[in-house]
Amino acid sequence: MSMQFATASAAQTQPVHIGHHLREWRQRRHLSQLDLAGDAEISARHLSFVETGRAAPSRDMVLRLAERLDVPLRERNVLLVAAGFAPAFPQRGLDDPALKSARQAIDLVLKAHEPNPALAVDRHWNLVAANAMVTPLLDGIAPEMLAPPLNVLRLSFHPQGLAPRTVNLAEWCTHLLERLHRQCETTADPELIKLYQELKIYPVPARTGPIATDSVAVPFRMRLGDDVLSFMSTTMIFGTPVDITLSELAIETFFPADDFTAVKLRALAARKK
Repeated sequence: MSMQFATASAAQTQPVHIGHHLREWRQRRHLSQLDLAGDAEISARHLSFVETGRAAPSRDMVLRLAERLDVPLRERNVLLVAAGFAPAFPQRGLDDPALKSARQAIDLVLKAHEPNPALAVDRHWNLVAANAMVTPLLDGIAPEMLAPPLNVLRLSFHPQGLAPRTVNLAEWCTHLLERLHRQCETTADPELIKLYQELKIYPVPARTGPIATDSVAVPFRMRLGDDVLSFMSTTMIFGTPVDITLSELAIETFFPADDFTAVKLRALAARKK
């Protein structure tokens, strides 16, 4: 598969000049010019000149500033192009031979997590892969909700998705919305912002009280037949990726939050064999 570079994601909506990009990302990170200049080991005066277009940054400076600003790899390419340089970070499909070891690692993690459910999602929360324990939890969901691309967050909020089965719907969806909001703030991704606005429209009741003081994490509690299963979730990402696809991939793993759920999951797994 041919390698592609992500340069167009913000090209149509973002200013062309590199200084505008840098100022937007600096303000998004709530940093002053002095703060960023100190972190990047350059003078505040030079940074000011770069932001106003009076000075042109080197390629190394663009990458150093992007690193200090924690700019996503996809948008670092946009910064480089705006400064007149070639993109630095490739974007390959997961079926690309170069990502074979990464795909094997994803499959290994998903399989090893059974009998507990686990799935991998892309930057927009579209399902990339799932282990065998996810399927029984979706039994009976409207087929149109499961058609690709399956958006995991939309599935969680939609009245034809998991919402009617979620016992603590207000608490769980509040948690998901807060998490998505942080992603929107961090990435400024227009598709994530659009998804956030969509999810806020769904008829989810407001959380009526604080999280129980004896809780260690926000659980996901769902009905499965006559039972209620309770899960805690964790998120895994690849460390130090230099490929855009890999940098935007997350593995969501779910663990039983009580002994009853653990027993039920083992029974489900045994029936599938």
